[in-house]
Amino acid sequence: MASIIEHDLRQFDLNLLLVFRALMQERHVTRAAERLFLGQPAVSGALKRLRAAFGDELFVRGRQGMEPTPRALELSQQIDSLLVGLHHAMRVHQPFDAKHASRTFRIGVSEAIAVTLFPSLLKVLGSEAPGIQLITVDTDCHRVSSMFERNDIEIALGVFNHYPQWQQYHPLLDWRFVCLYNPELVRVQGETLSMREYLAYPHLLTSFKGELRGFIDERLEALGERRRVIFSNPHFATQPFIARDNPVLVTVPDYIARIWSRSLGLSISPLPFESPAHQISALWKTSHQGDSGLRWLVDLIDQVVRAL
Repeated sequence: MASIIEHDLRQFDLNLLLVFRALMQERHVTRAAERLFLGQPAVSGALKRLRAAFGDELFVRGRQGMEPTPRALELSQQIDSLLVGLHHAMRVHQPFDAKHASRTFRIGVSEAIAVTLFPSLLKVLGSEAPGIQLITVDTDCHRVSSMFERNDIEIALGVFNHYPQWQQYHPLLDWRFVCLYNPELVRVQGETLSMREYLAYPHLLTSFKGELRGFIDERLEALGERRRVIFSNPHFATQPFIARDNPVLVTVPDYIARIWSRSLGLSISPLPFESPAHQISALWKTSHQGDSGLRWLVDLIDQVVRAL
């Protein structure tokens, strides 16, 4: 068995695995070449050799660039685990030196969390780890596992109620929904909105599915009540500016409400009915558990969240 492994691997250039990983993450030959500091012909040639070695096309041209085949997706997790394990074995006694490190991390995150976290996180990185770069992409609980499988991201930040054993989990922040409004345009009798006042004004909704109904509407219907939603948008950042200039209410997570309240002079009120608490957490692949740089970033994010 050992001789068979040695025979097969002698005929295979392990550097081709780095090309495979870059193509899986970039989905584009030119970008993969730039990432690896290679010429485009070199990457095209490496892809030809990868196809011959694995007996599969691996990547085919699609509308969004180079699309991986089912065989490539199957190989991706195995190759990624192999490279991460090898990298860790080489650096197991070398702690991550953030001050002098040069590395790019890919983070999956929602818009609301990004608005809350990244201004403070980038400020810390600028002083403590100037060589660190971050690339963020939008994700949620429905897409995060497939994004990890494709190696699109290294860390995910969001609300993840369920996660498989091949993912690691670290809680960051508990939050609840609150209501945000312009006190000059929305008149409230007391310090907080009553149910009558909450239902009297029109509402804005953040819906990633393009609907006029969401979680809050389900809670209200259970109480026999109904609100009037006049605007739905998939982007959190649109809502506070509409609320600033119009007599409307917007129900958002409390962590983003505090930022918009300070920046735009909006008022915050708890909801006039019971709503469960939620949790933001960090996820990453179990196979990356030994990555000291990744662990450093998760710890730093945790520190920034606690400071906020």
